[in-house]
Amino acid sequence: MSTEYEVIIGLEVHVQLATESKVFSSARARLAAGHSVADEAVNQNTNEVCSAQPGSLPVLNERAIEFAVKAGLATGCRINERSVFSRKHYFYPDLPKGYQISQYDLPICEHGFLNIELGDTQKRIGITRIHMEEDAGKLVHLSGFSLVNLNRAGVPLIEVVSEPDMRSSAEAGAYLRKLYAIVTALGVCDGNLQEGNFRCDANVSIRPKGQEKFGTRTETKNVNSFRFVEKAIEFEIARQKEVLESGGRVIQETRLYDSVKDQTFSMRSKEEAQDYRYFPDPDLPPLVLDPSYIENIRKSLPELPDQKRDRYVASFGLSKYDAEVLTGSSALSAYFEEALSFNNKNAKALANLITGELARLLNDSEKEISSVLLRPKHVADLARCLQEQIISMSAAKQILSVIFASGGEVEALIESLGLRQVSDLSALDPVIDEVIAKNPKQVEEFRSGKDKLLGFFVGQVMKATGGKANPGLLQEQVLKKLKG
Repeated sequence: MSTEYEVIIGLEVHVQLATESKVFSSARARLAAGHSVADEAVNQNTNEVCSAQPGSLPVLNERAIEFAVKAGLATGCRINERSVFSRKHYFYPDLPKGYQISQYDLPICEHGFLNIELGDTQKRIGITRIHMEEDAGKLVHLSGFSLVNLNRAGVPLIEVVSEPDMRSSAEAGAYLRKLYAIVTALGVCDGNLQEGNFRCDANVSIRPKGQEKFGTRTETKNVNSFRFVEKAIEFEIARQKEVLESGGRVIQETRLYDSVKDQTFSMRSKEEAQDYRYFPDPDLPPLVLDPSYIENIRKSLPELPDQKRDRYVASFGLSKYDAEVLTGSSALSAYFEEALSFNNKNAKALANLITGELARLLNDSEKEISSVLLRPKHVADLARCLQEQIISMSAAKQILSVIFASGGEVEALIESLGLRQVSDLSALDPVIDEVIAKNPKQVEEFRSGKDKLLGFFVGQVMKATGGKANPGLLQEQVLKKLKG
């Protein structure tokens, strides 16, 4: 009989702060909104601080402090009026100083939480701490040697460390999506997942049901997709079960996730805090924040995703699901609200188009919504045409796909593609009469009680009109004629 296990998951999320300059130097931290310094020519976006030249000293970026405090306040954290920067020592070629400036025992934010929802169930996930740190550079591995690019070295990060409160990959995914929605709504992170603006280390362990002591955990590093984090966790749960049930023991280690093979693999043994030889950075004095500074930031916080979701439900009659999707990203909610500015009478239709077909196209193309040709005005025009029954939903999806791929205008495409819906009874009646006349057997069966045959007649007329008949009007008129 196999053992039943409980899964224990804690997440460490690295959030790249959207400051113009790096955290301890004047070198640029991004090229433009949403564009990483990784796009810059190799080692062009660096200076003496990033490359650790002798005698260079760090100077703390005030905007990075503001962004860290915002993130802490929005996640219910206590903001520490005194925090300390420490040196975290390890040797790696993309870290020229031989240490990373981070925070250890005195972080800027502590003891927060996020509420997540799965279906009708709500759960609170604790946040242990949020601390500030600098990013490392990047290694490019080639055959037999590696090259170092320091453009990213010194880019400001906050690390959001959760309590081990999650019990499934679905809970982990919900937590990540909620945190992502918050930091992008605050404007503290550009949120470009492809460029690693928001990436996660997943700590996973399992223990027999009823056991209090945690099992040995592994850490899967640097996963930058919600779906891949969920899949990596699921693989790791299955792997650890297999190890234990075959009589082995789980080794505490750092692992990487291969999305092509859908599996994790060992990278190195897991370091402990003492391995990093943390101590306060002598070049950076303790960070001391005035209570009035913290309070002013609290007052400046924008509407947060949960508040916005509740407003969308109450003000526009959206389903909770659609409101959740729209507020899951500040870019998506801004897109929706811009579409509303062109058409505030069709909020539900707008939401359906954005959370349905547009979301599918974005996912398939892996594009950011800000970069696509389909703009909010297009979606607003499509929603109006649907409301006025000028086009069908299938026609709206077709037009949306065309504009997404190559641009264009809604009205012009309706005409050029011949998608205008037929709502003229004088045009529909002869087609209905012809279909009824050609199918006397089905007419007789319908009239003897086989109501499902109504769909057959509607489908035949739709086929005859090339799908252009107004479906609501058509069904009503077919039913009237069948009943004689």
